[in-house]
Amino acid sequence: MYNKNKYLRWIVGLTASLCCSGVWGQVDSFPTKPIRIIVPFAPGGSVDLISRLISSKMSELLGQQIIVENRAGASGNIGTELVARATPDGYTLLMNTLPFVVNPNIFPRVPYHPINDFAPVGMVSSSPSVLTVHPSLPVHNVKDLLALTKSRPGQINYASAGIGTNPHIAGELFNFLGRTSLVAVHFKGGGPGLIAAMSGEVSATFTNIAETSVFVRAKKLRALGVSSLKRSPAFPEIPTVHESGLPGYEFITWFALIAPAKTPRAVIAQINEAMKKTLTAPEQVRLFADRGLDIVASSPEGAADHLKKEVERWARVVKERGMKAE
Repeated sequence: MYNKNKYLRWIVGLTASLCCSGVWGQVDSFPTKPIRIIVPFAPGGSVDLISRLISSKMSELLGQQIIVENRAGASGNIGTELVARATPDGYTLLMNTLPFVVNPNIFPRVPYHPINDFAPVGMVSSSPSVLTVHPSLPVHNVKDLLALTKSRPGQINYASAGIGTNPHIAGELFNFLGRTSLVAVHFKGGGPGLIAAMSGEVSATFTNIAETSVFVRAKKLRALGVSSLKRSPAFPEIPTVHESGLPGYEFITWFALIAPAKTPRAVIAQINEAMKKTLTAPEQVRLFADRGLDIVASSPEGAADHLKKEVERWARVVKERGMKAE
């Protein structure tokens, strides 16, 4: 005979069992422990900076600590692989930029696929770079640098954050358009490269405006031009490379927050919502604007579409330029 009370007790018990086993509760209760954002580059670079800019506010919104962890090496491949192989539960995320889509076309073997092994959370921001030189170098604009480089072929060097990283690509684009021979010196991240530029170990840098602005204002580096076609609101007094000696030069990079593939969609949506609220908070808007960063705050779908287009775009560029890591 049908026993309504017994049936209800069975339903309640089954629901509790499912929640405890994590079938339902894993998503509904997220997050229950600290979240890691893996930065696959050394401290002090633009990816590291942006991760730290958003981590505090996102921690507040999600109710759990967000730890920024640097796992540098192999132009970002080591940290990126770590996230690709992580448990897809939302507790291990990746902040990355151009090498994420460029490396598979430069290295003979890359231990991840930028599309198949990841689930984008959202595009965070975009930004131009700034071409700077050590104050001792006798150049004050892009035309001066082009002339000096051509008069001393193979003798003027610039700091790269590693093969295929943003500074490397920006520098090689400068060489290609300017028909010059600036020599790339590869460091283990943008931070070490900046230190080398300020010490005079290298002559020039093509670093993100966010990480470089404080050193330009302190006159530890001399800015020659920003890499966008229009001047940066953060540095309106600095001309563009395009207008100051190298027509057509443009290099804009982006920063994406990414999770491992198969991360539950509900978890992705929750992290994306916290990311968007963080980036649109008035104090965050000011922080990003002061550093020459343009907030994007896209949806997961928008990020996925952008990354697919970037994979195709840079595959063509790398092939045309013959860029390869030995």
